[in-house]
Amino acid sequence: MANILIVDDSPTELFQLKAMLEKHGHSVLTAENGADGVALCRAEHPDAVLMDIVMPGLNGFQATRQLSKGKDTSHIPVVIVTTKDQETDRVWGIRQGAKDYLTKPISEGTLLKTLDNVLETKPA
Repeated sequence: MANILIVDDSPTELFQLKAMLEKHGHSVLTAENGADGVALCRAEHPDAVLMDIVMPGLNGFQATRQLSKGKDTSHIPVVIVTTKDQETDRVWGIRQGAKDYLTKPISEGTLLKTLDNVLETKPA
């Protein structure tokens, strides 16, 4: 199964997303802010990243842009998972390089289907 990095400053969200993924055999890394998420992604090269937007310091849009533009991380799909449900946020997230955009609360089925889709289209 895949190695997934979850970047979210909410301990509750981290716990819920991690539990959903591990239940289906994925291994999970976590970071509690954008800067740590970018650093961990560069160090560990996960198969995909689930990125919150509203975080202290480096926000999810900025972190997504850094990962999608980075030479060593541009191949790693980022899926934004956030409470921000405005169309402008969605458009901006995709423009930063996110492969998909999901709004919380997120169902287990939607999360797994989205991950399957981005992992299928990930370049080798």
